[in-house]
Amino acid sequence: MSDSSLHPDTIAVHSGRADLAELGVHALPIDLSTTNPLPDVERGGDSYEAMATGGRPPADGSMVYARLWNPTVARFEDALAEMEHAEAAVAFSSGMAAMTAVILAQTASTGRRHVVGARPLYGGTDHLLGSGLLGVETTYCHASEVRSAMRHDTGLVVVETPANPTLELVDIEEIVTAAGGVPVVVDNTFATPVLQNPLDHGAAMSLHSATKYLGGHGDVIAGVVACSEETAEALRRVRAVTGGLLHPLGAYLLHRGLTTLPVRMRQQQENARQIVQWLIDRPEVDEVFFPGLDGDPQGILQRQMRGTGAMIAMRLSGGYAAASAVASTVTLFTHAVSLGGVDSLIQHPAALTHRPVPADARPDADVLRLSIGLENAADLIADLEQAFQAPAVQNPSHLVAAGSEAAQLWSI
Repeated sequence: MSDSSLHPDTIAVHSGRADLAELGVHALPIDLSTTNPLPDVERGGDSYEAMATGGRPPADGSMVYARLWNPTVARFEDALAEMEHAEAAVAFSSGMAAMTAVILAQTASTGRRHVVGARPLYGGTDHLLGSGLLGVETTYCHASEVRSAMRHDTGLVVVETPANPTLELVDIEEIVTAAGGVPVVVDNTFATPVLQNPLDHGAAMSLHSATKYLGGHGDVIAGVVACSEETAEALRRVRAVTGGLLHPLGAYLLHRGLTTLPVRMRQQQENARQIVQWLIDRPEVDEVFFPGLDGDPQGILQRQMRGTGAMIAMRLSGGYAAASAVASTVTLFTHAVSLGGVDSLIQHPAALTHRPVPADARPDADVLRLSIGLENAADLIADLEQAFQAPAVQNPSHLVAAGSEAAQLWSI
């Protein structure tokens, strides 16, 4: 199903379901087969060749083996591609598996092993690019410095917007222009296809940790990349060889999650706005990070997005000790990594998600990240208010020795 005249809410409900009537079913089916019958040796071999090189199953052939193709996964991919205004999408077992495949497909296969990473990035991505595990050399820079960071052997530019964890916005069109024809992958996890479509602004790929908002319920780990069919073929080749495939049950949960994604995003975003308005007046908070709070001087939010999203970061006046106390004292917020689910989470990026990032690029020790869920906003505010009453928050000068040492550990 592809009809650009339909509202995105309608597309979210109906995308990826074109074959259900033919199958005679209404709910999404789950195909758990690991292997599939072959019509004959020749067509079986042709089918294997087609999919192992990144193509789709031939109409008169076989799906052969689940590492090459699975119809439940393919339906989710089709649905996400439609929501992202893309020709295709390729799903993986995690967001990091998806990013790994993108890097390999765009560097190893082309011989251009230099990558430009525009910070801030998710800590796992930042660490992967700098680890040397994939045989790439990475130049890190601010988004405004991408043009000067490009080289003759640059094979990929990696950006994230809104950025993790400070919610900094990046102008995708400016990055694409600066890249000069080199593929740009945008981590679109925070915005989701509901609020932003990077391919509409020239990006080659829109990547999601589907674990987050797409699934929305904290019960599936996955990644997905929306892109052109040509790029999808390259990504499928990597997936077929490396085996980073998404399990069909995970694909089913993600596809089902897409149907409520627009509704969830709207309510979570509204909750986040109310919490931000409360936070900006609190003496315990030095700074709130949220799209649009600066007035959107470059017009990125208005031009590129359809909303602010539901992620918040805040800098505590009492430093690391206060941040640690708040994270440990909340009761409705769950102190945990990840984000984008129906329940609200709080975590300390420097100690957790961005711990592998070099000290000069790591978030400050006084910063907490909040993922706002579907609870009542007033209840969430009340939970933060009681957490702010912790002694380490109200009396930051009375730091215990352990707190001081930890603050030094996470400071940049």
